[in-house]
Amino acid sequence: MMMSSKRYISKLLLSLILIFLLSIPITAIPSRSPSRFLGNFAKHHKTTDTINKTYRYDIRYFTQTLDHFSFSNLPTFQQRYLISTDHWLSGGGGGLNRFGPIFVYCGNEGDIEWFASNTGFLWEIASTFGALIVFPEHRYYGESMPYGSREKAYKNANSLSYLTAEQALADYAVFITDLKRNLSAEASPVVLFGGSYGGMLAAWMRLKYPHIAIGALASSAPILQFEDIVPTETFYDIVSNDFRRESLSCFDAIKKSWEEIEVEGKKENGLLQLTKKFHLCQSLNSTEDLSDWLDSAYSYLAMVDYPYPSSFLMPLPANPIKEVCRKIDSYPEGTSILERVFAGVSIYYNYTGTVDCFDLADDPHGMSGWDWQACTEMVMPMSSSRNNSMFPTYNFNYTSYQEQCVKEFGIKPRPRWITTEFGGHDMRTSLKMFGSNIIFSNGLLDPWSGGGVLQNLSETIVALVSKEGIVPLSLTA
Repeated sequence: MMMSSKRYISKLLLSLILIFLLSIPITAIPSRSPSRFLGNFAKHHKTTDTINKTYRYDIRYFTQTLDHFSFSNLPTFQQRYLISTDHWLSGGGGGLNRFGPIFVYCGNEGDIEWFASNTGFLWEIASTFGALIVFPEHRYYGESMPYGSREKAYKNANSLSYLTAEQALADYAVFITDLKRNLSAEASPVVLFGGSYGGMLAAWMRLKYPHIAIGALASSAPILQFEDIVPTETFYDIVSNDFRRESLSCFDAIKKSWEEIEVEGKKENGLLQLTKKFHLCQSLNSTEDLSDWLDSAYSYLAMVDYPYPSSFLMPLPANPIKEVCRKIDSYPEGTSILERVFAGVSIYYNYTGTVDCFDLADDPHGMSGWDWQACTEMVMPMSSSRNNSMFPTYNFNYTSYQEQCVKEFGIKPRPRWITTEFGGHDMRTSLKMFGSNIIFSNGLLDPWSGGGVLQNLSETIVALVSKEGIVPLSLTA
């Protein structure tokens, strides 16, 4: 998406958020007393985003309930959150004695500081609205670990059983309510923000807790990517098309590479040769492990194919898919497909050139809890089509999916629970009749856009769509 388009969408978002805020009657401003949320125990912190802007915030901890839906005597846990008062209550004036909105980012499946440093739009509009900014961390990610440690929280299915979207939304509802009360800020309207899974949470929270927040901006939020609501091939077809639009020869090389990997892996010492060819830190146990690693790179590249350098997932150049394909296509005729593919994927995994070997199990952003969520309620069926996809052809098989979850966690997924809890089938009617004040922002080059809301459903359920773009929350004005 070009800069002019980014500015246009930014202005639209600003206008819509302003409409949210103007719809709230201004009430008397209560006096404020000292709050445990703003105590001296917090460490002042700075973080730098992908375009070298510095964001200032304090790190706090909130004592959170482990199970919001029972009255069992369970231990509490410390939920981390980031808070910035730099622009609260006036257009950059600061202070704690005047009215101002609260912008809440719904934490995703990872360390909250990682998301805070890559959500430029939220920071940039705070001064315009005189907003307080808050980033609560999602339970079981980052430092917000029940039972006191990641080891204990991830011990088994029993300890992980409280890792659900419903519990996370209840965390945010309780946290926001307590925050406003302790800051004597009951009159401050709350607007929710989120991208990807965080965008899903923002939209769902606006529907589930409309009294907590007046509106939500859900960016790249695939709330329809469940059951058979959208074709299961949608995600990988979009990823594949992103590569094909850059270079058909690049698309073809990647498409042919999967068979090359299988052929090489079946040779004597084939897995060892693949380990060396792809500079892996540990010897491969199967070709599937290598294919999954490559699959992840291509999928993530499609999610972050920004027209500017970024470091959200990995340090990457502008238009990274273009650079990957340029690298793959740069080799002379006769070069092996696997050599070309390795060179291309190194743009994603090693653009800085500082990595000596690649660890397939590396989880730099602490996202492994998603495996549990995908095996319980976040069942998002995906397939790869023969003609449109550059990935190996396969159809989603729920039986195999369930077997894998039983093997890994000893539990069976509930594939229909999300649509039961939050809706999905005939979502158009549900949102139109029962929803309001939600902006769904999508770029059609983003593979998650296929499961998103792409049409305006009412005057206050608005879809902002960029035909040739990725629309992240790091959107800059």
